Amino acid sequence: MSMLLRQTALVLASLLLLTGCGAQIVPDGASGEGSAKERGRRPVTVKNCGREITYDTVPRRVVTNDVGITEIMFALGLQDRMAGYVMPDDRSGDTSVPWSGAYRETAWLSKKRITMELVLDARADLVFAGWNYGFDETTGFTPAGLAKRGIGSYVLSESCRNGDGRARGVMPPLEALYTDVHNLGRMFGVEKRADALVAGFHAQVAGARATAPRGGERPRVFLYDSGQDKPLTAGVYAGPHDIITKAGGDDIMKDLRDSWTTVGWETVVERDPEVIVINDYGDTSAADKRRFLRSYPPLAGVSAVRHDRIVVLDYAELVESPRNPAAVASLAADLRRFGP
Repeated sequence: MSMLLRQTALVLASLLLLTGCGAQIVPDGASGEGSAKERGRRPVTVKNCGREITYDTVPRRVVTNDVGITEIMFALGLQDRMAGYVMPDDRSGDTSVPWSGAYRETAWLSKKRITMELVLDARADLVFAGWNYGFDETTGFTPAGLAKRGIGSYVLSESCRNGDGRARGVMPPLEALYTDVHNLGRMFGVEKRADALVAGFHAQVAGARATAPRGGERPRVFLYDSGQDKPLTAGVYAGPHDIITKAGGDDIMKDLRDSWTTVGWETVVERDPEVIVINDYGDTSAADKRRFLRSYPPLAGVSAVRHDRIVVLDYAELVESPRNPAAVASLAADLRRFGP
């Protein structure tokens, strides 16, 4: 994975040369955005998860939850607006991470779950999190709960509830990323940075699609997150769907109208994926997940297992994050390597 992250960093560096922003840390005075706008700033209204939310002032002490959400802020150069982040692993010491500098400059508040007490201690004025990415009715940590304490919130668009029980997802995954970048650009007065970042994403995805498998050559692909009795996988509204599709694959769970959820192994076997993508995170290593897939008897006849066409992508590349476009390019290269 270290090689893939280095490639991601190189791609992002190339985008910076083209756009002048992206993951670059740009002081407000240098960019012409931010502080100058704030002096005469009017309230900004954005649409988030179907609701229009008005932000009267520019947030100055943001707490983020999880890696993808945190790196969206870093990609926009907004670490100076952050009180800190919550995530299991501190990535500041890993120089292959594109935003290692921003990680070092920003407080790592906790490697456990985000809580109201933590947010209050950080004197946060905004929490950027998502349903199942920190927000959870069972713990009482919700946008409504924050509002009662006078703290604003922004919900990750990939995680928006869609009205079907607790199912999540209201738009295509990459559109969710672009929407959040544009919304945050407006909220923080850095619209030019947001526009350039999204333009770079579009260019990166377009470049990958130009050489991706097409038509009958599109291999069937299954995303394996975790689980042995039942696999946790990604539906049409989670990042892997767009990553797989735009990389030239045929997502075998494209009819699953949810983001991250479980299915039965019988469904996977019936749909016979030709490639399996492992989500690399958590206590179970990617190597252990691969060993399980190759040794689990019900999967013995599945094409991807028989031909050992199993690839690994990092969690930060598969959840909504600024690494999604690079993941499209990486997976497209793997699918070309496997051939028809």
